[in-house]
Amino acid sequence: MKVIVDTVVWSLALRRTDPDEDVCRELTSLVEEQRILLLGPIRQEILSGYSEQAHFARLRDKLSFFENEPILDDDYVRAAEYHNTCRRLGIQGSHTDYLICSSAFRLRALIYTRDNDFQHYARVLPISLYEERG
Repeated sequence: MKVIVDTVVWSLALRRTDPDEDVCRELTSLVEEQRILLLGPIRQEILSGYSEQAHFARLRDKLSFFENEPILDDDYVRAAEYHNTCRRLGIQGSHTDYLICSSAFRLRALIYTRDNDFQHYARVLPISLYEERG
């Protein structure tokens, strides 16, 4: 099954000092298995963390290995529905998070994240989270 890797996970693996070794192992396995899906908003968030041009360029080039998975108009509509559903139930979330959930639903993909908000979404939305193999 394909896996959408959230920005938080990429950030943990790409830290210049003290990258998370468990996350690095998981990402390496997912890359080798060709299971990673990258959404444009996630690519943007990752690259937005690098203001130094040389680091930005290196990371941009590394991420170019992954094509952007297209986001469809229906994904945006479903994301808004997910937002409204969660809001009614007192669950807060970002527009990008709901777009990730919506895209994962359509693509039948798992979401790999360390963001605890997704645990709340998964209780009420039809999404599945990736579990690290440890």
